[in-house]
Amino acid sequence: VGEKFVANLTEQRDSFVLRWPSDEDLNGAATGLMRLQDTYRLDTDSLSRGILNGQEYGPTLSAHDCFELGRQTYNNGDYYHTTIWMEQAMKLYNEEIEKTISKADILEYLAFSAYMSGNIRRALKLTNEMLDLHPEHPRGWGNKQYYEQTLKKKGASYQKRGEDGLGDADETVNVLKERQKREDDLGEERVHYEQLCRGEEFITDEERSKLMCRYSTGKHLYLLIGPVKEEEVYLNPRIVIYHDIVTDNEIETIKSMATPRFKRATVQNYKTGELETANYRISKTAWLKEEEHEHVANVYKRTNQITGLNMETSEELQVSNYGIGGHYEPHFDFARREEKNAFASLGTGNRIATLLIYESDVEQGGATVFPHLGIALWPKKGTAAFWYNLFQNGEGDDLTRHAACPVLAGTKWVSNFWIHERGQEFTRPCSSDPFV
Repeated sequence: VGEKFVANLTEQRDSFVLRWPSDEDLNGAATGLMRLQDTYRLDTDSLSRGILNGQEYGPTLSAHDCFELGRQTYNNGDYYHTTIWMEQAMKLYNEEIEKTISKADILEYLAFSAYMSGNIRRALKLTNEMLDLHPEHPRGWGNKQYYEQTLKKKGASYQKRGEDGLGDADETVNVLKERQKREDDLGEERVHYEQLCRGEEFITDEERSKLMCRYSTGKHLYLLIGPVKEEEVYLNPRIVIYHDIVTDNEIETIKSMATPRFKRATVQNYKTGELETANYRISKTAWLKEEEHEHVANVYKRTNQITGLNMETSEELQVSNYGIGGHYEPHFDFARREEKNAFASLGTGNRIATLLIYESDVEQGGATVFPHLGIALWPKKGTAAFWYNLFQNGEGDDLTRHAACPVLAGTKWVSNFWIHERGQEFTRPCSSDPFV
């Protein structure tokens, strides 16, 4: 049976160009998992057992799986995650009847990460434990000698005497302390981004009390008899959500047309104007023209009716699919002054406005967040968010900086229009006032 299975896989590889995951794929998966863990503050033990925020998803990880995650983060120079995943590998190792990894290998990486984090005493203690188990370890005695010499050079002993910055052999990993250090290193925007992704909004009660919901007749006579439901989520800049503006049939058409065209999402290099992939934007995208299908044309027409903006100078409808871990870190939709080459080939000016359509619900994660405003928009199938990126004098509004949080469970479908300046002169006249 085993030989037939291998032969079948070999045939699949040769016939259908089946690609096995590469080291780069493995490292990318580990990096994505760490991003999810940090953003949503997921407990390592629960995560390894397939539990996300109290819900069981499976599958569970073995001690070897956790070891490999720790090894990948060590290779990336991330010793905080190395420690917590190697600790989890040790915990699962002690639970396993059939061992999937050796204890000595786990101890070696725990010692490495302790040393790289500046905790020489703990590195020495863990190395001694490793040598007790595996006296013939090829690197053990050399590492032990090195750690001892390092302590000696610094005039320190194995036993801690006061706070000398060389660590404590008996300390346990203080996750809260390490997390705080990480947040200090990340900066305010990133901390706010992750906070909002967890649903911890910080818009004030006073600001929230001024927000309203209404039936909007938009900018077209048709909406006088069929107004749309408009919900304000912020006033300055004005960000609104329109409910039930895309039908299920239209969504299914958009998905089915986009799926065979999907490619890795790109961003524009502000120096060269060229499109390129980036680790801070992970999703698949496709573009749909108005004339390709009646349902697509309906979305173009409805956007014009609601906003009054000329869709002839809009970029095509962009359809994006975010799988597990898919995200787009904080960014502006508009081109800033230094981005001289952005949109030059279009000849339609800057991106004046954004309409973001949610085409699926998301089980966990996937919010659109505005770190400088303290608000999070949660995906709801059939709704759309709208905001202006530019002031009426043409300058970009920095407060519209936003991000797509990583998808934690499920999948996220969105479409968006980036609408440009040209053709909007009567709908949104220019002004020299920098505050409108």
